[in-house]
Amino acid sequence: MNAKDLRIVFMGTPEFAVPSLRRLAAEGYNVAGVVTAPDKPAGRGRQLHKSEVKIAAEELGLPILQPEKLKAPEFVDAMRALRPDLGIVIAFRMLPEVIWAMPRLGTFNLHASLLPQYRGAAPINWAIINGETETGITTFLLNHEIDKGAILGQKRVPIAPEENVGTLYDRLMNLGPELVTDTVERLAAGALRPLEQAQIETAGLKPAPKIFKEDCRIDWNWNGERIINFIRGLSPYPAAWSPLYRQGAEATTAKIFQARFEPASAAARPGAIRSDAHDELAVACADGWIQVIEIQLAGKRRLSVHDLLLGFREIEAFRFRDR
Repeated sequence: MNAKDLRIVFMGTPEFAVPSLRRLAAEGYNVAGVVTAPDKPAGRGRQLHKSEVKIAAEELGLPILQPEKLKAPEFVDAMRALRPDLGIVIAFRMLPEVIWAMPRLGTFNLHASLLPQYRGAAPINWAIINGETETGITTFLLNHEIDKGAILGQKRVPIAPEENVGTLYDRLMNLGPELVTDTVERLAAGALRPLEQAQIETAGLKPAPKIFKEDCRIDWNWNGERIINFIRGLSPYPAAWSPLYRQGAEATTAKIFQARFEPASAAARPGAIRSDAHDELAVACADGWIQVIEIQLAGKRRLSVHDLLLGFREIEAFRFRDR
């Protein structure tokens, strides 16, 4: 069957899904409908904001569905009315079987890791946090278990030593359309033999759970390499942070976006600060110093260390530990 004749239902919400949707439309694939999150109030005025996928779908003139509940009879009926041959999911909610099993060719997901590694909500973050030197993207068929369906295709990319989650996110986002369209073409041609993940699983699989604020707190007792990977894996969002203390004053917090490690055989107590009050802000860790490059104090703008120190007096009276 010609892939361009397939009736595709595309499901996604954030920016990560947009390049793939635009590629499908630009290359003439038949996107019969787009499913995305309902508009949500945001900002001080609580005005309704559209998802990035909805904005793109409107620009492309595609039919849009925004269900509150994915099992609602009216949504199931609306999906059936689209007569989908294939479903494509990128960064969307967990689908009920009545939806993912509806297309005759099934529904596939684009995931930002080399499955079966890094199943979960934050695969890009965790790959960098764990110091990986390679990652990639995977298309796989949805089934009853999260991120455990049969693999259809993969593309690998190296992770550069200085790369953070923001730059890697962009690279994987822009690699996605190539794998998505290739998967559609091969499914339509009957040229794909899905690979069950159970056939390739090995011991030591690493998960990628959702990241919460407390998960982002730096432990200065860690070694320097671990701290640098931690900062990279959370920059620019949600950002690694640490309390900042001064004797006799209430603690504040600092987010650290960029840093480098300076090994030392005899550093100070972890969390102690070393500074020349002009260009250097270093924090002691287990095996050396973390040279901070970009930082943001609570309630302030994100700044280079040089700009921060222009207006920050007695920096060495502070510390990133409570005692």
